[in-house]
Amino acid sequence: MKLVVIIISNKDTEKVLDALAAKGFFATKFSTTGQFLVDGHTTILVGCKEDRLDSLYELLKANVTKRMVKSAGVKSTITGSLLNQAVDVEEYGCVAFTINIEDYNKF
Repeated sequence: MKLVVIIISNKDTEKVLDALAAKGFFATKFSTTGQFLVDGHTTILVGCKEDRLDSLYELLKANVTKRMVKSAGVKSTITGSLLNQAVDVEEYGCVAFTINIEDYNKF
């Protein structure tokens, strides 16, 4: 058994949750803050049998969107420097961590 911790952009959360439910995955979501994704994100926990991991990853790939976002440029003390200009940065739709579960019980 695996626990997949998915940190996902708020923009993709509902779409991914709907797709997870449609494929029989059970998920728990909660709001989180941090630095993995800009503009808000949610964490989703999914318990998954090892033989379904590839299916889960494919579902995520199909339902999240990479985006170009503006990121602050490098700070500079040089007057008139172009380093202060915002730059386009590719933002991934989600980050997924897979953790081995030694014991799993339902009560």
